[in-house]
Amino acid sequence: MYLKAHARFKDGKRHVYYSLTESLRVSRKRVGQRTVLHLGELNTSQVERWQRTIEAVHEDGQRQQMRLFTDREGQVPVAAEDVAEVVLSSLVVRRPRRFGDCWIGCKLWEDLGLRAFWEEALGEQRGEVPWAKVVELLVVNRLCDPRSELFIHEKWFAQTAMDLLLDCNAAVAEKDRLYRALDRMGAHKAALERHLANKWRDLFGASFDVLLYDLTSTYFEGDAEEVEKAARGYSRDHRPDCVQLVIALVVTPEGFPLSYEIFAGDRADVTTLEAMLEQLEAKHGRAQRVWVFDRGIVSEANLQRLRDRGGQYVVGTPRRRLEAHEKELLEGSWQQISPSVQVQLVEQEQETYVLARSVDRAKKEQAMRWRQIRGLMRDLVKLRRSIRKGTLVDADKVLMRLGRLSERWPRGWHYVSTQWKAGQLSWQWDRRALRLAQHRDGAYLLRTNLEDHSPEALWRMYVQLTEVEAVFRALKSDLAIRPIWHWVGPRVEAHVMVAFLGYCLWVCLKQKLKAAAPGLSPWQVLDQFKRIVQVEVWIKLKAGGAICLPRITQPEPAQALLLHQMNWSLPDQPPPRIYRDQVADVWPT
Repeated sequence: MYLKAHARFKDGKRHVYYSLTESLRVSRKRVGQRTVLHLGELNTSQVERWQRTIEAVHEDGQRQQMRLFTDREGQVPVAAEDVAEVVLSSLVVRRPRRFGDCWIGCKLWEDLGLRAFWEEALGEQRGEVPWAKVVELLVVNRLCDPRSELFIHEKWFAQTAMDLLLDCNAAVAEKDRLYRALDRMGAHKAALERHLANKWRDLFGASFDVLLYDLTSTYFEGDAEEVEKAARGYSRDHRPDCVQLVIALVVTPEGFPLSYEIFAGDRADVTTLEAMLEQLEAKHGRAQRVWVFDRGIVSEANLQRLRDRGGQYVVGTPRRRLEAHEKELLEGSWQQISPSVQVQLVEQEQETYVLARSVDRAKKEQAMRWRQIRGLMRDLVKLRRSIRKGTLVDADKVLMRLGRLSERWPRGWHYVSTQWKAGQLSWQWDRRALRLAQHRDGAYLLRTNLEDHSPEALWRMYVQLTEVEAVFRALKSDLAIRPIWHWVGPRVEAHVMVAFLGYCLWVCLKQKLKAAAPGLSPWQVLDQFKRIVQVEVWIKLKAGGAICLPRITQPEPAQALLLHQMNWSLPDQPPPRIYRDQVADVWPT
């Protein structure tokens, strides 16, 4: 095993690359070489920098500058005591640690100006390690490998190169320090949202004329008795057994988050809009914005509040209101805006109703309804056979069985009426209701006070609500905002803020990929760069002691192509160091 130099001429200059190479005998007459590790380019300036930074650390604490390379062309001869001779057969590669995905997280953090923001916000607070670095560690973990603070302290930090990226030691990941950082974050929520709004505008030209508003929930593990907002309510996570929080989110049509609020777990959606409007106006000022939200937030009082503020809206309506537009559904003049969507406008006094029909949605709703009807029909026939065979004659038990069927097939039960009389079970289907349901399949009724907008523009504005659903999916699946294990109110809110900041990094990477690699998702890019690791190459010195070369592995072709497309470059290799007293730790006897 030996160090091999590779010379290459480019742009009239000579570049020298070094690699660690191993000789392998592949046959009786042939010996091949296998590259074990790329050590990178060593041009003249880099060599001189390395020569200055390599130093021997003696037992008495004194440091001595030493030379690593003496065979370079044109190099001035040096004294023998300034030359470090190595034993190549002693080479050891230690401590492989994740680097690539963590580096991307730190780079996005800096691109969004969050490092400077938190240094200014928390810089005056005392601590052995700057609190801004602790916050950065929490958020990068939420992006790359979302786990608990205890997991960061016990395992994750030691498995990554975050000490190099943050330029600090393991004190940044102490358990108590991580939790105390959470206690300091909540007070800066309003300033953080204003900072991010400016960044979305500066980096991506984001506009806040149209805002999408929706809510989701996340649940606790445990009783969370000290959390004032923890309560049982409608669970979108299908965990009614757990107390929960309701999270309201405002984003742009491109997915850039503008603001979020945390409400009690039993808060009704329709009661959150006024509080959200006041919070948003306090942070970003009052402006004539277009609000888009779903029917769960719609009420006459909420729409009137928007009109009083000079706001405009495009909102959904409950499906029951389609009954008032049966004539338009059957005989209206539809405008085809896409192969699967038809739209028509219905003018009212102060508003315009947008009636839309999606063919794909209609097929889905029809399949869902007929699945319920077929299942209910099958169970009713089984029940009647049991009655005729005499195995079920008690009227109370028959009624109980019918009650279970109504719970099992709730959508199908709406279209049937049953009768139990004189020991006979009969039922009748409401064919008129089934015909009307067929006409309403795939139909949406929207309300808006916008003027001079085409039906196509109004429909496309409403379907942008899917972007909010994508945000919630990222928060819950990729950033693991659920469940919440904290039981102290401020730390619960800080947990949501860390997930919110993790999503900010996520959407920043997503927008950068749209221009450079539109076929890739942020998760795929992070998974690719996760395979770039940092290692330590240790070699014994002939005179005693050892030299340590921290190295970042060379990108694979796919990773190199991504770096080129994103116009990114990996950081310089860390400088080597010579140690006199750590040989026993690396080569135990």
